[in-house]
Amino acid sequence: MLDSDAALVAPFVALGVAPEQITFGHTLAFECDRLGLEVDDYLARYDHELAMPFAGVEDLIARLDRWALCSNKHPLGGRAELARLGWEPEVAMFADSFDGPKQLRPVLDAIGLRPQDVIFVGDTDHDRRCALDIGCDFALAGWNPRASAVVGDHVLARPLDLLDLLDGLDGLDGLDGLDHLDHLDRLD
Repeated sequence: MLDSDAALVAPFVALGVAPEQITFGHTLAFECDRLGLEVDDYLARYDHELAMPFAGVEDLIARLDRWALCSNKHPLGGRAELARLGWEPEVAMFADSFDGPKQLRPVLDAIGLRPQDVIFVGDTDHDRRCALDIGCDFALAGWNPRASAVVGDHVLARPLDLLDLLDGLDGLDGLDGLDHLDHLDRLD
């Protein structure tokens, strides 16, 4: 949902990591460990103001009756960004809500829905696996230039395309399970 690459990379660079060494799609703790850094050092340098919504995301959120957030992002950054943007998902779960990388089951349990009742929007292979693991529909946030489609993905060229997809899918009970404030999922 957010174009957060610059925000996610900047603390690593400030800590001496070359940008090409930074990877995405897992928890911050994993990436810090992989790079030999402390999470607290990263968080001290993270700028909550840098990540901005992709074009059209705010319009989409305004038109959804229900949505939830499932993210690998550290909760301090994730909650600060939600507050800054005035976004209020029904449920927001960050890295501290899971035993390891994010999972959809706890989010669905918290909102009382079944996998067949939701569609999960994401932009990484991990997002796709999260949806497959529980048997819910997955839509690729194709507006993110780093998102890579595979056979079987519903590819959304722009955020509002989700509304058309929801109209075309039978059996969804109305939760538009939007993953992250985007790439709150990548390093976050």
